[in-house]
Amino acid sequence: MVIKKYANRRLYNTAASSYVTLEHLSEMVREGVDFVVQDAKSGEDITRSVLTQIIFEQESRGQNLLPVTFLRRLIRFYGDQMQGFLPPYLEMSMESFSKAQDQMRDNFSRAFGASTPMAAFEELTQRNMAMFQQAMKMWTPFVQGKGPAGASEALRGDDEAAQAEAFVELKRQMEAMQRQLDAMSRQKD
Repeated sequence: MVIKKYANRRLYNTAASSYVTLEHLSEMVREGVDFVVQDAKSGEDITRSVLTQIIFEQESRGQNLLPVTFLRRLIRFYGDQMQGFLPPYLEMSMESFSKAQDQMRDNFSRAFGASTPMAAFEELTQRNMAMFQQAMKMWTPFVQGKGPAGASEALRGDDEAAQAEAFVELKRQMEAMQRQLDAMSRQKD
């Protein structure tokens, strides 16, 4: 797919016959769509600078993925005699990281039946809630000294309220865990 960049900084997708933004190109990259960006006037391949611009935009929005120490080290390689070895090394490292990430997703999927940690926690919570409800049903006949027939009627209204309250509490706990996970991931950066 060819994207042409015009002097007015507009990007034109020749395959779709429409103008696109850097955000559109970013989404295309996430979806695995390969494209080349050419200067409309000279035909020069400017894909690298446009992709770098997308990274700059993401970083300036506060989505900091690249640590400052990494950026400084990267800048130091420009003009260095080892500069030629860095691109293949970085490509190999990213490929290895991607494979490890795919393996981790597979492991989560097999272990928890989910593709993300949060989905795994949600599924685990749902399973725990189902087991809790089953346990409550087993004890229903003996509540408040009523016989088996009257106990379920007595608890029906309270049971729904208790379930709703338990669900709200579980949701609150999951949100707290998500905040802790987010905080831990920010600390690593």
